[in-house]
Amino acid sequence: MEAVKDGLVEWAVAERARAGETESGDRCVVKTLPDGALLAAMDGLGHGAEAALAAGLAVRTVEHHADQPLIEIVERCHQRLVRTRGVALSLSRWDARRRSLTWVGVGNVEGLLIQAGAGTRPAPERLLLRGGAVGVRLPALRVSRIGVPGSGLLVFATDGITSGFDQGLDAGGPTQSLADQIMARHCRGTDDALVLVARLAG
Repeated sequence: MEAVKDGLVEWAVAERARAGETESGDRCVVKTLPDGALLAAMDGLGHGAEAALAAGLAVRTVEHHADQPLIEIVERCHQRLVRTRGVALSLSRWDARRRSLTWVGVGNVEGLLIQAGAGTRPAPERLLLRGGAVGVRLPALRVSRIGVPGSGLLVFATDGITSGFDQGLDAGGPTQSLADQIMARHCRGTDDALVLVARLAG
């Protein structure tokens, strides 16, 4: 898959279904907005057709309500997914005009933001994940906001990717190469896996 330059964000995805499955329950959304973009990754609980069904419904709900506040989007997803097995969901909004990223996470889709800085290896900001599952048990939600005065690289990774995937990562590389590199080096191989890499511009 080729990287996509869409308005104020350049993004790329690497994904892999669990061995033996015909479809993945890990999905993502990147939707351009007038002042930036909405970016999300979701992991249908388990794997196989039921996980893919839950993730697909979450994708459609996020896309339909992309202009609403993040917490409202998560709550709408929770309402729609009540009769499914549920999803883990991490959701962010990039505001290029204010140079800020807001995000919220339920479940175990890891999120990190690597900002360009004076040092050779700036420490990444990590999304605080709250326990629960959208559609099953929704925790108290609170968004976090991070200022991004320069360039930033946003990465979402489902739990088919091992932790520590940012170690040795060249944040200045092409987004598709970075997504493919993370998948090749850190895919567990026992679950669906997805990596979304986005360079925040504007």
